[in-house]
Amino acid sequence: MTASDLQLNSDSQRSKVPARCRSPFNSIKFFVLCHGMLQLAQLLVSGYLKSSISTIERRYGFSSQKSGILASFNEVGNTVLIVFVSFFGSRIHRPRFIGGGALVASLAALMMSLPHFISGPYKYTDHISKSKDDNSGLCQLESSFQTPLSNHSCTQQESHSQQGVFPLLLLGQLLLGIGGVPIQPFGISYIDDYASKRNSPLYLGILLAVTSIGPAFGFLMGSYMLRFYVDIDKMSKDQIGLERRDPRWVGAWWLGFLVAASFLFLTSLPYLFFPRQMPKEETGGDATEPRAQEEKKPLPDPVQELTLPQFLKSLPRIALRTLWNPIYLLVVLAQVHLAAMVAGLATFMAKFIERQFTQTTSFSNMMIGGVSIPLAVLGIVLGGALMRRLSVSTRGSALMCTAAILMCMLTALPLLLLGCSTQRVTGIYPTKQNGSLGCSSGCSCPTETFNPVCGSDGVEFISPCHAGCTTKLQDNNTIKVLNYTDCGCIKFNGSHGYALPGTCGSGCKHLLLPFMVLSALTCFIASFSQTPSYMMILRTVRPEDKSFAVGVQYMLFRVLAFLPAPVLYGVAIDTTCILWGKKCGRNTSCHYYNMDLFRQRFLGLQVLFVCGAFVCFLLSLLVLRHRAGQQGQQAGQRYTVVNGVKSPDNNTASKELQSMAA
Repeated sequence: MTASDLQLNSDSQRSKVPARCRSPFNSIKFFVLCHGMLQLAQLLVSGYLKSSISTIERRYGFSSQKSGILASFNEVGNTVLIVFVSFFGSRIHRPRFIGGGALVASLAALMMSLPHFISGPYKYTDHISKSKDDNSGLCQLESSFQTPLSNHSCTQQESHSQQGVFPLLLLGQLLLGIGGVPIQPFGISYIDDYASKRNSPLYLGILLAVTSIGPAFGFLMGSYMLRFYVDIDKMSKDQIGLERRDPRWVGAWWLGFLVAASFLFLTSLPYLFFPRQMPKEETGGDATEPRAQEEKKPLPDPVQELTLPQFLKSLPRIALRTLWNPIYLLVVLAQVHLAAMVAGLATFMAKFIERQFTQTTSFSNMMIGGVSIPLAVLGIVLGGALMRRLSVSTRGSALMCTAAILMCMLTALPLLLLGCSTQRVTGIYPTKQNGSLGCSSGCSCPTETFNPVCGSDGVEFISPCHAGCTTKLQDNNTIKVLNYTDCGCIKFNGSHGYALPGTCGSGCKHLLLPFMVLSALTCFIASFSQTPSYMMILRTVRPEDKSFAVGVQYMLFRVLAFLPAPVLYGVAIDTTCILWGKKCGRNTSCHYYNMDLFRQRFLGLQVLFVCGAFVCFLLSLLVLRHRAGQQGQQAGQRYTVVNGVKSPDNNTASKELQSMAA
């Protein structure tokens, strides 16, 4: 056969390949690209919600406990349905289920922005107009003073649309959790089925990296979006009377959900065109050993051979068998402690930085998304690289985890000391006074007003009216107030002083840098334990139980960490409030916290969870050492018979000790 005949032969064979096989939708590489974008979009929503949680809290008057419930509610739908993922497996059209879940998540993100459109404009106390005769918020000695919130206006504000905000947000979170159920498990299993053995770890590593950086992008997007005023679509720029540093400032929290919903919708569309099964990826290494590949075909998954009643019936038995393993149980409990710490910090750390160090919400989110999360991702990568470099055994993994968490404790404890007390607020802190102040008793100040001002003497008042201010200096081009003057409660050089709009601050800005360094270092060190602890789980359970063990692990994460932790942190924060906001006779969000208690309880929970993880890892190390000692004694007592005489088989014992150490 000539060379031209061979060329014609190959051309004819190439022409016989169906066009659909050359489609990008039959390429596992294209699937990995699409799945990376989808996971990024999904985690973008999760990170963005946590970045804007304090803004939503301020806009709709939620307590921190309510905010914690909202932040964790997506785990409800996820936890209920995730158990069925391992049952359905390859029985269904996985790409279409992934696309359907993404469309549901897109709808959920869109739904979470709806409260902005069904609610009226944001009304904060002492809202002023551009007219020069507007004296709202000032001390008015006339007895005819009228409070800005009448019974009629309260009835309007308590409309059904306002009351339905929290249930609507909860429904959005529930749908977000349900939509996210098939995305990661089905995507990973699909890639593992059709990627080559050589490339599969690379593809899964790419998805893990995207999973890690997704929340960081969410926080960074929150940092950008919250710079815009919440009603930017309803009013012009010169009608905005607040600065970003004003405690009443509310950013455009809804804008990010629209962006995320659009991103989710676009990334869901390709999944409608991927086939249920695609050709197995081939590489040069795979083609050279076709027989070895045939001999090493994966065994059928026993779960796929069960009916749904049989699957549900077998769940308790397999779960008990898995949890009876002490190493597995201790490692998972350690991971649960760390997951609870991360869930609480991710939800409320931005709020803590904002309050403790007098920073804007936008800046606080930038610190988390740009510093803390990237360093945590770096710690995960370096932990895995270190394990590969040193070929760490199971006992070595336990030692590595214990050492990392011990160092984490040493860096977390000093955080409790980095902070300041609440600034002095007349009538609120350090001594609380019921009723009006003597110097402003004739001003008829509304009891629900909140417009903090900082007096020229360095003392804060909850409003210019409470400071006894009777006049104000207003910007000619906007409605922003530049200064309040003739304040009867402020003494300055023997006469009435002045007050600047906004809070005086806690005076702790100089401690922000050391706090962020220690906090980021704590995240970096703690993340070193993720890869070793995961490998401990895979190495200490039965091979047939590995998939189920990982499923139980993530189930416990949701039930014991991701669901209760944000609520627990929120309750702890609420107990430190010293002045609740009031609107129409009901409590809203907190205006002032006892910052010493806030810091101690918020960061104290972090230290508590780190200590719990340390105890669990230490116990797992002790159990492994005890097992190694027992197996070593058994191996040393074994004998072989040589010429009718019993003698210890040192070769067999050493082999057993080597395998035991591995």
